[in-house]
Amino acid sequence: MFNRATSDPRVVIAVLTFRRPADLEELLPELLDQADMVHAPVEIVVVDNDPEAGARALVTETSWLEARPSASQRHAPVRYVHEPTPGIASARNRALQEGQGADLLIFIDDDERPSSHWLVQLLDTYSTYRPAAVVGPVLSQYDIEPDQWIRAGGFFERRRFTTGTPVSLAATNNLLLDLAQVRRLGLSFDERFGLSGGSDSLFTRQLHQRGGQMIWCDEAIVIDIVPADRLTREWVLQRAFRMGNTWSRINLDETENGQRVLVRMKLQARGAARVCGGIMRYLAGSLVGQVPLRARGLRTAARGAGMLAGSVGSVYHEYKRG
Repeated sequence: MFNRATSDPRVVIAVLTFRRPADLEELLPELLDQADMVHAPVEIVVVDNDPEAGARALVTETSWLEARPSASQRHAPVRYVHEPTPGIASARNRALQEGQGADLLIFIDDDERPSSHWLVQLLDTYSTYRPAAVVGPVLSQYDIEPDQWIRAGGFFERRRFTTGTPVSLAATNNLLLDLAQVRRLGLSFDERFGLSGGSDSLFTRQLHQRGGQMIWCDEAIVIDIVPADRLTREWVLQRAFRMGNTWSRINLDETENGQRVLVRMKLQARGAARVCGGIMRYLAGSLVGQVPLRARGLRTAARGAGMLAGSVGSVYHEYKRG
């Protein structure tokens, strides 16, 4: 277990939230319980990206503690921060700013729930490897039973690795950052991707490219609560389109002006290949009656279409925030 006597990092757990009071009310007591399991000093910072500051009363009044009287005996401090600038990249950057006095910053989403020893496992892995980042798995739990198309496509299943495996790309839904290394590498979240999504992918990709090591911790699990409105074909295909769109934009953004025409052509070729391949897979699945083939084929085609759109500068805004 992470030992304060040998190493005493100051830890900030950042919860990014946007108009999800019920989720936040469930999550905060669980984070207090997590803080009680480690020796390191922990602060919980709620970054509210709602322009109307909708989470302020809930967090500052601490009425959410009454729902779980067994929650934290030590009561790690919980601090509310309002970030009114629309876009998740702004909220992520605000979390970086609020963690300036800390050594480690840990991101978790407001609609996630940590496993029993999540924080212990993240800190233990950090203590062992001292990387720039530790990445943990996210497992999905559905609000309602998905239809056959969603189940067959496996759209909410994510890859997992053995603990200690280096990785080169990550999201911020279960991510520990060594802030000294982040500052040394000159990293922040690109706010041009604030409403489209993808600023975390760009951030971790740059971290890896600049020499920062990211290590997988397979025991530090968080559960992603997937609401009913995401368990639809429309949502899955829109997300695939956005991911392809963001991927093209990131690649173009990192390319010098003299090479952009060539990179743009390569992205268009890859996007077109995905569209064609996805359509072929869908048709094959229709012919043989295989739902997984049809579902994954449509998603592949949607991602390819997003790549094509991104290659010509079209931006898809996933987050509709005012």
